[in-house]
Amino acid sequence: MKQYLDLCLKALGGSLKENRTGINTIGYIGDFCQYDLAEGFPAVTTKRLAFKSVVAEMLGFLRGYDSAQQFRQLGSAVWDANANKNKQWTGNENRKGTDDLGRIYGVQARRWKGGIDQLKSCVENLSKGIDTRREIVTHWNPAEMAEMALPPCHLLYQFSIDNGKLCLSMYQRSCDVPLGVPFNIAGYSWLLSVIAQITGLKVGTFNHFMVDIHIYVNQIDGLLEQVKRKPKPLPTLIINPRIKTLEDLETWVTVDDFELKNYDHHNHIKYPFAV
Repeated sequence: MKQYLDLCLKALGGSLKENRTGINTIGYIGDFCQYDLAEGFPAVTTKRLAFKSVVAEMLGFLRGYDSAQQFRQLGSAVWDANANKNKQWTGNENRKGTDDLGRIYGVQARRWKGGIDQLKSCVENLSKGIDTRREIVTHWNPAEMAEMALPPCHLLYQFSIDNGKLCLSMYQRSCDVPLGVPFNIAGYSWLLSVIAQITGLKVGTFNHFMVDIHIYVNQIDGLLEQVKRKPKPLPTLIINPRIKTLEDLETWVTVDDFELKNYDHHNHIKYPFAV
């Protein structure tokens, strides 16, 4: 994960900016990282990654969940604050009450209005070995921004087949380096791995395109400590071999069907989260 530490160092040398949260950031615009999953699963090792929470969130997205309670039931509390403490959302007339998230990521991926299931269409093509360069899922729906607890940060991803290997590219408009980025690297690498398994393809690269790359000023001390740490060898992702279809992921699969084998990491660093 040297690429990630290089990203941290570059962001620490970035410029100061104001933003909607009221907590200033430092950072820069535009970068790209590529992770070859044949070399190991890209879980950050310079702090502890909450892997089960990563998987729970991604399962929630795959199932089109729209409530923080649903994510909690899977094992992730990452949506609690945006559901219930984000003043822009709690005062929104479209909010349906406690824990409601509106038409966020998974809703767009699986239940775009008009009966469009973007992810299912991608999986059907990939299972046939078809790559039309259109195997794309977008969470960015301008018509429904006011109906979301938070506009999508990782707003689009595309599957590609390269010589029998499945690759996944993701475009992220807003990148919280200490908290969000490690979560997203792991989340989309997990997605790549599990979709490769159910489509019968080998695992290729995760390609991460980032735009606004930033650190909140109250996260700087923690990140300065983290970048001093030496990365450890990457773990291996173990997936229950019984998982064979998208329907499996939608129904019986839990976070316990996935394991990071040989995950050796440094101590946890608690970073503040800006809502």
